[in-house]
Amino acid sequence: MKRILTIQDISCVGKCSLTVALPIISAFGVETSVLPTAVLSTHTMFKGFTFRDLTCDIEDIEKHWLDQKIDFDSIYTGYLGSFEQLELCSKIFKDFKKKDNFILVDPVMADNGKLYPGFDQNFADNMAVLCGKADIIVPNLTEASFMLHTPYIAEGYDEDYIKDLLVKLTDLGCNKAILTGVSFEKDKLGVYTYDKNTKEYFSYFRERLPVSFHGTGDIFSSALCGALAIDKGIEESLKIAVDYTVESIKVTMDNPEHNWYGVEFEKTFPYLIDRIK
Repeated sequence: MKRILTIQDISCVGKCSLTVALPIISAFGVETSVLPTAVLSTHTMFKGFTFRDLTCDIEDIEKHWLDQKIDFDSIYTGYLGSFEQLELCSKIFKDFKKKDNFILVDPVMADNGKLYPGFDQNFADNMAVLCGKADIIVPNLTEASFMLHTPYIAEGYDEDYIKDLLVKLTDLGCNKAILTGVSFEKDKLGVYTYDKNTKEYFSYFRERLPVSFHGTGDIFSSALCGALAIDKGIEESLKIAVDYTVESIKVTMDNPEHNWYGVEFEKTFPYLIDRIK
């Protein structure tokens, strides 16, 4: 059985980060190992949440894995909250990288033209360094703009602009860059990717839904990592991840009593499993 290590925080209530990654990757028939970077009572959209930093445990956990000769078929990082965590992940990449595994970094730190609270340009620059050590990165347009020191453009851009961003992202050092939240038409939203080894581009779009939910980026990245782990290939994996995210949002919209804090991705596991058979 394949084994993926995912490194990110865990919210005890709230559908994001590890509470999304663990079940979704497991649904692909992949063993999911976790390295929690912090424990929160809820995700940060709730008021008065508690937070416990687990940075001091990461080094000892990694040392134990090395002592036990544990290895991973993929390493997938999500939200990382400090410079020290970036450095620790860089060490984990170095210690567990093999010729036949892949590292996927989702540089979760910004959206809608702004960095998340607690982050600055210096953090974005250090995240860019970590992305350069990955095989695949999946920033949104805002994150790409901060890492590349380019102006953020929310709309009105063309394919040449996106292709130029993708090439510059791979210049950071990764093999494949995937931009999320790309749109050339008001009613379409999707992803665009570039492989610097083959010089090939690929894009995939679905209908733009008139809602916004917390954690959909985590759903996408987790499904993408799971699909890649079972050798679906980059193009099919992107289609699976986009479609699963869209179907999960639709199911949530269909429930008038849905929770405000996350997407009902659990209800679409039958769709996902049928899709990957």
